[in-house]
Amino acid sequence: MTQIWPAPQAPYPVQAVVKVPGSKSETNRALVLAALADGASRITAGLVARDTELMIAALETLGVTIDRNDDDWLVTPPTTFTGGGTIDCGLAGTVMRFVPAMAALADAPVTFTGDEQAQVRPMGPVLEGLRQLGAAVTGDAIPCTVTGPIRASDEPVVIDSSGSSQFISALLLVGARLPDGLELRHSGSTVPSRPHIAMTVEMLRDRGVRIDEHETSWIVHPGPIAAQDVVIEPDLSNAAPFLAAAAITRGTVTIPHWPMQTIQPGDKLRHIFTQFGCEVSLDEDGFTLAGGEHLDGIEVDLADAAELTPVVAAVAALARHTSHIHGVAHIRGHETDRLAALETELNGLGSKTSQTHDGLTIHPSMLHGAMFGAYADHRMAQAGAVLGLVVNDLVVDDISCTSKTMPEFPHLWRQMLADTVANVETDPGQNGPNESDSAEDN
Repeated sequence: MTQIWPAPQAPYPVQAVVKVPGSKSETNRALVLAALADGASRITAGLVARDTELMIAALETLGVTIDRNDDDWLVTPPTTFTGGGTIDCGLAGTVMRFVPAMAALADAPVTFTGDEQAQVRPMGPVLEGLRQLGAAVTGDAIPCTVTGPIRASDEPVVIDSSGSSQFISALLLVGARLPDGLELRHSGSTVPSRPHIAMTVEMLRDRGVRIDEHETSWIVHPGPIAAQDVVIEPDLSNAAPFLAAAAITRGTVTIPHWPMQTIQPGDKLRHIFTQFGCEVSLDEDGFTLAGGEHLDGIEVDLADAAELTPVVAAVAALARHTSHIHGVAHIRGHETDRLAALETELNGLGSKTSQTHDGLTIHPSMLHGAMFGAYADHRMAQAGAVLGLVVNDLVVDDISCTSKTMPEFPHLWRQMLADTVANVETDPGQNGPNESDSAEDN
């Protein structure tokens, strides 16, 4: 059910400490690997959101037992995955790409359905990869049915993963369970979101899987996937809107428990906000961002962190100079065509934004209130919330879609603003009323 949401404005420069929940990417990979493992695994601090609930339900349909006690989950794999069921993928890319590969190991056909928007999300390459491995696949998108078994073969699987790194991760995750392992080759021009592939490879190696990795090919050796207890890192990409709040209001936000070393793509935020003119620091208290006097325009390649594009574009729309975002052509196939959506919604607020072949050019201008479309896309809704802090009368047409990766987003957003007011009341001298940055050509 959609929820129209008048975006709250920031009465002062934001001053808050915001604890973000666990990483969706890491949580769903940990769930899949626990289901494929040779024994029971424990997952601590996993994300509870629509995408992870869909993954848990999918694995349970395959016969996996998941005992949940608050933030402590015990995952016990079956001897053989149980087929014959139907799995609802919702709009979760990790479910609609990762689980079909697992279904090819099941003892009967498995059917996949999803939200209406899921029917246009690309998943052909992973299904083609399964066909090359000997599985029978009906359909090239949602809905589809996968029937094993996978044959023994030393022939390489060749797919074009230009549309999503998840096509590669999906096959790598099951590679060790295949009779002869897996040799996987990418045939396209570029591989997007390489940090997500690196996350998959690292999590497999942590569980004893041997992987030989080259620029555009991977060899996964057959063998067991060891059970492993893991603690999930905070979702750094979901920290983006809160850090953006500090950047655009000249405030300060701290995200506790930010890892000192991580392969999450969201860690790129430290560099991105420095380009915008913010001050950043990382220590035992977490990652802290302090907004600068002005927001500078930036030129940034987000190929390895494309999920940050909506929030980065929102900040760029408030900068003093033109910004250019590159390397994100593939996000036209995300929850919505994010490039088209950002062009439409930013221009609807008065921005001068245009698509390029692989990104956006954003010329700042004076913004005004309007209905901001979320397109059932959590990242778009977050971008609208960011802009609403400093743009009068902005209304997000569906804030409920943030439940995909952060059900508590509206609460955390309002709590951030409540903490800001409380901090000002405690020390009135530390903040004056908020004045948003102005575009150079206003």
